[in-house]
Parts: sequence; C-alpha cells; structure tokens
Amino acid sequence: MNQKSCLNCGHSVSDEFCPHCGQKTDTARITPRSIIKNDILGSIWHFEARFFNTLRNIIFSPGKTAMNYIAGKRIRYNNFIPLLLVLFSFNVLGLHYYEKFAPAEVLAEDSEVKDFLSKYSKAILFIVIPMLAVNAYFLFRRIKLNIAEHFIIGTVSLLGILTLFLLDDIVSLISLWKPVSRIFNSIDRALFGIAVLFPAVTYWNAFKNSFTTWELAWRVAGLYFLMGLESSVIGLILYEVF
Repeated sequence: MNQKSCLNCGHSVSDEFCPHCGQKTDTARITPRSIIKNDILGSIWHFEARFFNTLRNIIFSPGKTAMNYIAGKRIRYNNFIPLLLVLFSFNVLGLHYYEKFAPAEVLAEDSEVKDFLSKYSKAILFIVIPMLAVNAYFLFRRIKLNIAEHFIIGTVSLLGILTLFLLDDIVSLISLWKPVSRIFNSIDRALFGIAVLFPAVTYWNAFKNSFTTWELAWRVAGLYFLMGLESSVIGLILYEVF
C-alpha cells in the first residue's frame, strides 16, 4: 500500500483524506489552473450541488431525509440550521420585493395580518420547531427518538415550508403581471395549501413504516390540533401584549 505523509499534520496516510486531520492528500503546488478549477469552481459547484440536493430531498422525501440525518447519513446534506437561516433570509427578501412592486390596493388586503407576521416572523420561526418537537415527542413515543432528534424532524418540516413560501413569493411577484395573474394566483393558493400540509407529509414520510395508517392518521391530526391550539394562544398573547 502506497504510504505518504499528510502535508498538514505529518500523519501517515494511504487514502484520499488524512484520518488524523481530515485534509485531502492530493494537495499539490498552487497554480492559476488549480485556483480556478478547485478553489473557485470546485467550491461553488460543491456548495450549490449539496444545497439544491438538500432542498430536493426535503421537498420530495422530508421524513426520510430527517431520519437519514438522525441515523448519521449527513455528508450528503447541508447543515439544517444554517440552511434554515438562509431560507428565512431569502423569504424576507422575497417579501420585500413583493411589497415594493405590488399595487397599494393589493397590499391593503389583509395588511394587519401581514404586518403582524412580518413583525413577529423571527419569533414564529424559533417557536414552531420546539412546538413540533415537543408535541411529536409525546405523540410518537413508540419510535424512541429523543427531543433533539424530534427537533431535527421539526427543522426539516420548517425548511420545507420556507422553501414552498419562497416559491410562493416568486409566484406572487409573477402574478402581479396582469396577463398571467389568474393562473399564477391559482398556483399561489396551491403552494400555500401544500405548505400548510407539509408537516403532515414530513411525519407521514418519516414514520409510515412504524405505525398503521389509522395510528399515524390520528397522531398527525393530534399534532395539527395541538399546534393550532398553541399557536392561537401564543399569537393572541403577542397580539394583545405588543
């Protein structure tokens, strides 16, 4: 077996990565070609490929993605917490541009609700995941996941919702163009409906092999009931106090 020393730590290596520090073993002299190919194009491609692969898996198999991550299969995904903040920022940006270009009469509709959501969006973001985690911990006790693992499933669920809301923001911007407004308004409503149902899809996809259809159905329904009740109480407190 061809042994050589890691250029970073001096540890003896024979594979693609150093087992001691993790650095790649094919490091060579830096050239203009290597900077363009590896440092610039390689980094961009690696980030974008993993970013879009993570979003694709979250949208089409959210529960399986969460369970894979919990099981330790993590190299294929972006870290969920930073990704959550990135998507949240994109949503804020999308809302900003929608409010910038939308006619005043459109913005006037449900303006009070929009103002409330805009003002407390960060609080809502950080409340939803713990609520999902705690409620699911008790409803799906048979699975033997701890609260932190349920936190990951809740995070994946919210990532899917934010992705759908981002698509919804794009559709809403396109719908401002009158010739296509009717079609894109229908797409807008469909995306919102899917976003509302996304937690159900996530937990169904995650636990469909661990419960019967009836057992899973009443647990998912119970999750929505508890989330709705708790959200109403928290929303009322925020609205009345602030």
